[in-house]
Amino acid sequence: MTVLPLRRWTIAACLAWSIAAGAQPSAGPLRYETPAPELVAIVDAARPPQLFLSPHRDLAALMQVPSLPGIDVVAQPELKLAGLRIHPRTHAQSRFSFGSDLWLLDLDTRKEIRIAGLPAPLAIAGVRWSPDQRHLAFNHVDPASGANELWVVELATHRARRLAGGLNAVAGRGYSWLPDSSGLFALLQPEGQGAPPPSDSTPTGPSVQETAAGGGVKQIRTYPDLLRNEADARVLEYYLRSQMARIALDGRIERIGEPASWLSAEPSPDGRYVLAQRVERPFSYLVPIDSFPHRIGVFGRDGSLVREIAALPLVEGLPVGNDAEREGVRSIEWRADAPATLVWAEAQDGGDPSREAAVRDHVLMQAAPFDQAPVVLARLAQRYGGVLWGDGDLALIHEYWWKTRAIKLWRVKPDAPQTAPQLLRDGSFEDRYNDPGMPVTVTDAAGNARVLLADGGRALFLIGEGASPEGDRPFVDRLDLESGRKTRLFHSQAPYYEQPKALLDDRGERLLTTRESPTEPANYMLRNGRRAPVALTRFAHPTPQLKGVSKEQIRYKRKDGVDLTGTLYLPPGYDARRDGPLPLLMWAYPQEFKSADAAGQVTDSPYRFNFISYWGPQAFLARGYAVLDDPSMPIVGEGDAEPNDTYVTQLVAGAEAAIDEVVRRGVADRDRIAVGGHSYGAFMTANLLAHTRLFRAGIARSGAYNRTLTPFGFQSEERSYWQAQPVYQAMSPFNYADRIADPLLLIHGEQDNNSGTFPIQSERMFAAIKGLGGTARLVMLPNESHGYRARESVLQMLAETDRWLERYVKNAPPRSEKAATP
Repeated sequence: MTVLPLRRWTIAACLAWSIAAGAQPSAGPLRYETPAPELVAIVDAARPPQLFLSPHRDLAALMQVPSLPGIDVVAQPELKLAGLRIHPRTHAQSRFSFGSDLWLLDLDTRKEIRIAGLPAPLAIAGVRWSPDQRHLAFNHVDPASGANELWVVELATHRARRLAGGLNAVAGRGYSWLPDSSGLFALLQPEGQGAPPPSDSTPTGPSVQETAAGGGVKQIRTYPDLLRNEADARVLEYYLRSQMARIALDGRIERIGEPASWLSAEPSPDGRYVLAQRVERPFSYLVPIDSFPHRIGVFGRDGSLVREIAALPLVEGLPVGNDAEREGVRSIEWRADAPATLVWAEAQDGGDPSREAAVRDHVLMQAAPFDQAPVVLARLAQRYGGVLWGDGDLALIHEYWWKTRAIKLWRVKPDAPQTAPQLLRDGSFEDRYNDPGMPVTVTDAAGNARVLLADGGRALFLIGEGASPEGDRPFVDRLDLESGRKTRLFHSQAPYYEQPKALLDDRGERLLTTRESPTEPANYMLRNGRRAPVALTRFAHPTPQLKGVSKEQIRYKRKDGVDLTGTLYLPPGYDARRDGPLPLLMWAYPQEFKSADAAGQVTDSPYRFNFISYWGPQAFLARGYAVLDDPSMPIVGEGDAEPNDTYVTQLVAGAEAAIDEVVRRGVADRDRIAVGGHSYGAFMTANLLAHTRLFRAGIARSGAYNRTLTPFGFQSEERSYWQAQPVYQAMSPFNYADRIADPLLLIHGEQDNNSGTFPIQSERMFAAIKGLGGTARLVMLPNESHGYRARESVLQMLAETDRWLERYVKNAPPRSEKAATP
């Protein structure tokens, strides 16, 4: 018999006693609270509109998204089935933020163009330009009535009109433009479908699962919103069932084939075929819909099956490791530069990264009429990471290997696949300083993204973040493919942070950028060669009352020599000499690295806009706190060492270094510092309170605290609990709840949809601290997911956090030297 350590039994006993005794809720309010007015103003600050560039790159559509929806919107009916969240009235994936206005912007004249005939009230779920730029399509949704409609804007008249209703967007967007711009391809709700299956309140028997003999070792992550029974399965089938259709611009609907549980359907670039995937039984109670059986086929214009490409079985778990993949066809798509050619990847190592293999993945092509064997386009020693299409002489294939953080970029010739590939990049995706950027793409005549080529295909363009020891300085480069020589066309310059968004010509001379500074919000700019940039938009400062906030990108070292950075914010009007040290809120999110050099690289830019969001810690600048945002918390494991083997030691060292630096600067009172984070940052917060007395209080939102409840890996940890049991135990702050001596505020959405952060994590952590006599508060937000969406929920979150900080940090009495000792 295995005997647990005494302290583990103590925790279990305390929990059992706490639950049996019927722990009472706090005497807090039963209605939503409103925080201080300065925090409410931040929540209600205007958002900048979203911009959608046209295919010809001379027009843009702008969509305004209002501030947060009310709880009445977020609390509407929602189904949680097989990893999907479905709005049953609209037959669409659940969403609660919609565009409330839509207009056009001429980039050359800088003139805004209003659109007539828009529905009112407007609720846009998505916008798509037609390839010929004569129309703009958008999906209008009315959750109250259940409307899910397709609308188009005619660019010639600047007028909107309804094209069709009854879209089905449960598994995706629900529509796309036909390549010739003559209409749209859509998934519709089937005619005469009837009412959904009733929810069986009286069970007819148990739900049963059984392992298969000889199944081998598989890792199964902890997924939310899974099917629970046959009734769930029938409801899922009902809402997935859709009808493929072509919708002409005059509203005529041509239905294609028979309704089925379609997951995706995409016309070929020449419009002659449709690549479609549907889900089939048997379903699973262990994994989400992506792992259910799939049948992939190519269909003709009339809906007849031209060729079945694959029948993929149910996959309940993969081999161990983050480089594991399912066997068979994956990542299938149309080749963008060819009339009708399929491209996909297939693992050659059984999808098992532990197997020795010179070739891990094949990238395969098969052209219409799909009656010849597929051609191997690339043989990869690592995992396939996607492809960008140029022309018959150029496609760019990414491959990666998570275990070593390796990444490669190859140039291949799709029309001559026997030609040896050309290596364009060989490095680490952790190494931001040497990231060459991403190839620039533009929309072609069929609406597909294609690599923008120059000089007859001899050059391409790259846009990158430009990470450096001075911070991020985005750039545009021109890469000569024959010589490998780069020519820098644009480089962001102080005192601005300017980020290229698109090239507006094929020579790389005209750029669309966003430019910002610490006091100026990001606005769109038009650059033409060396001329001064021209402002296309003039978005106002969203929080002018906080315009005087100061920001500095600070740098310091961990005691083991790893370089660290963080962004230090100070309230408007603050003077360290006059006002002395402030209470400080530190907000962080740990990250794993395989290289100490990469871990020490500077992130972000000192010239970015001081955006004060309700979601991060900066809101509390309005309440008189100093804020240290995103201080580096690297967890490094070089060579054969795994980062998490020394997680707690490195985490504490990072926190100590950050505190020492802000105290050295005279801006923070060492005895009045709080730490907080969301998700993995919440996990960090609980660990820091369990293993140190560095902080007076903690704020942990939507976290996981007991790693035995995520036994097949979490975050970047790829080993299972049974492979690394001591690591899982040492990293779980739940195991050290008896050492949490400082107040911990736990906030969690009751309907968290993130893998691993089930609400029970916060509930059990609170029960442990309560049962052990500690100080904690648990706030469960109704109808909220991993990120909180309703205005009332966000205001409650801020009110709770403000009260916690005021009580336990800003106005807390000095802590005795003995109490401050870990």
